[in-house]
Amino acid sequence: MEEKIVKTSHFAACIDNRDYKVSLEVGKLYRVIPDEEAASHGYIRVVDESGEDYGYTAARFFPLEIPQALADALRIAGG
Repeated sequence: MEEKIVKTSHFAACIDNRDYKVSLEVGKLYRVIPDEEAASHGYIRVVDESGEDYGYTAARFFPLEIPQALADALRIAGG
C-alpha cells in the first residue's frame, strides 16, 4: 500500500532564524497557516515558538512533502 503525500503548504522546516532566535529554531518543523496575501509578498505564516502564527520571509523555510499519517499526527500533537 502506497502512502498518500501531502502538499508542502502545511509544514516547513526552518533553515534560517537570524534575528528570530527566540521565535524560530533551525531544523524544526513548523505548521504553516495558508495565507495567500502573505505569500504574494514573499512571506509564509507559521505557528512559531510563541504558539501564535506570524509571517516570516519564505526564504527562512524549506517546504516539505510528508506522509498524510505524519501530517495528521503533527496536527493532533500541535493542538
